[in-house]
Amino acid sequence: MTPQDRLTDEAGRIAALRRYQILDTPAEGGFDKITDMVRALVGVPISAVSLIDTNRQWFKSLTGLDVAETPRSVAFCDHAIRQDAPLIIPDACADARFCDNPLVTGDPGIRSYAGVPLRTPEGYNVGSLCAIDTRAREFAPEQMAILQGLAPIVIEQMELRLLAERDGLSGALTRRAFVAAIDRQIALFTRHQRPAALVLLDIDHFKRVNDDHGHPAGDRVIEAVADLCRTLSRPSDSLGRLGGEEFGLLLPETSEADAMVAARRFCDAVAAMEIPHDPPLRVTASFGVAALGPDRMTSHNWLSAADVALYEAKRAGRNRVALAPSSAACAA
Repeated sequence: MTPQDRLTDEAGRIAALRRYQILDTPAEGGFDKITDMVRALVGVPISAVSLIDTNRQWFKSLTGLDVAETPRSVAFCDHAIRQDAPLIIPDACADARFCDNPLVTGDPGIRSYAGVPLRTPEGYNVGSLCAIDTRAREFAPEQMAILQGLAPIVIEQMELRLLAERDGLSGALTRRAFVAAIDRQIALFTRHQRPAALVLLDIDHFKRVNDDHGHPAGDRVIEAVADLCRTLSRPSDSLGRLGGEEFGLLLPETSEADAMVAARRFCDAVAAMEIPHDPPLRVTASFGVAALGPDRMTSHNWLSAADVALYEAKRAGRNRVALAPSSAACAA
C-alpha cells in the first residue's frame, strides 16, 4: 500500500488508532509537556495532541482550553490528517473551508492554525500536533520545524505507553491497563448505554503445575492460555493479566447471555488444550461472568461482581462457568 493509499484507508487508520488503546484515557504528563512546549516555543495560547476517532476529535492533551473532545465534522485536525504535509491556516476567517466553522465564529474564536500529522510507524495519520491562535498570523519556518520535530515524539510516547501496558510473559494488558480499558467501557455505557460483559478466569491448581513441573512449565501454561484466549477473542475484545494465573476478558457489545456462551467456549477450549511438555500438560480454568449494569458503574464494583462469580465457580468444583448475582444489566 502506498502512502497515498493510506491517506484514504479510513478502516486501516481507525485500526491503527485503536491499537494504541489511548482514547478516553486520563491526562499524562509526557503529552502535556509537549503541548506546553508548543505554546511556549511557537507563541500560541492553545496547543493540542488531537486524535481523530470515527466521529469525534478527542484530545489526549489540550492546553489553553477546557474541553475533552469535539465533533469530527468541525475539527481542523480532520483536515490535517488527510495530507502528508503540515496544514497551515494563517486566517481561518479568510479560508472558505473554515470561515463558517463554529470554532471560528464562536468560542474559542480560532483565527490561525498549524497542525502536523501524527503518523504511525505503519504510515497512518491518527491525529495531529497543533498550534492554535485567536489572532490571524503567519507561522515562521522555524516554528513549523518545532512542530515537525515534536510530532514524532508524540508517536514515540504512544508506542512506549503501549509497550508499558503489556505483560512481558503473556502479552496481555497489565492490570493497570486492563482497569483503564474497563473505565473506558463504563464511560461508553454512560454515553450510549451500550452493553458489555466482563469475564474473569483463573487457571485451576496452577501452584501444582509449578510444584510438579517447575516454573518454566508454569510460564508455558500462562503463555498457552493467553494465546488461546486471543485466538478465540474478537478484535474488539481486551485480554488482561490481572495477576499470577488470573486473566480478565472485556467483551464490548455483549449481553449477559452471550457472555456466558463465550465463557463456556473458552472454558471447554482450555480443558481440551494440550500444552507441549514432557509429558504434555493439561489444565482447566474457572470462569466468572458479570454484565455491566447500574450497580457496576466503577471498575472496582464491576471487577468485584465478576470475582464473586469466579469464586462460586471454584467453590462448585472448578472447570466451570458461574454468573454474578443478578444486576440491572443493559441488554443487547
